[in-house]
Amino acid sequence: MQTSQHVLFERSEMNDRHLVRKKIREHIADKAKLPILIFPEGTCVNNTSVMMFKKGSFEVGGTIYPVAIKYDPRFGDAFWNSTKYSMMTYIFNVITSWSIVCNVWYLPPMVKEEEEDAVHFANRVKAVIAARGGMSMLPWDGGLKRKKVKESFKEEQQKKYCQIV
Repeated sequence: MQTSQHVLFERSEMNDRHLVRKKIREHIADKAKLPILIFPEGTCVNNTSVMMFKKGSFEVGGTIYPVAIKYDPRFGDAFWNSTKYSMMTYIFNVITSWSIVCNVWYLPPMVKEEEEDAVHFANRVKAVIAARGGMSMLPWDGGLKRKKVKESFKEEQQKKYCQIV
């Protein structure tokens, strides 16, 4: 990772987040450097949907080059359900798969519109990626697969459901 200029940080550390934002802005300003590859979901999901994007990647400016990535599970499933399989079982399944096939679509570049904030820009990029990959868009964070759902989020969803009914 050190040879390819990875930027590692702890998401829960505010100082790390500010440092990463600064490094990304410096990288974008240097036209001699290649674009940065960022996975704004912050986690992998089960290949059926696109989770909420972290807004930090969309706050720094610059051009976003969206990429839709979707695994084709016909020969082997790359998704690791950590609640169902141990890491050793997952690794065994991957290395004994016939192959891991991945469809990759490079989408047209996107820039933040004048009146748009980072959250709306992230959602617009997410919508383009989800549409091209044939996936649904989910409004929640991928971290929910590892954490208990907040009561306030449950209540918000219950209110929305009541309005529908």
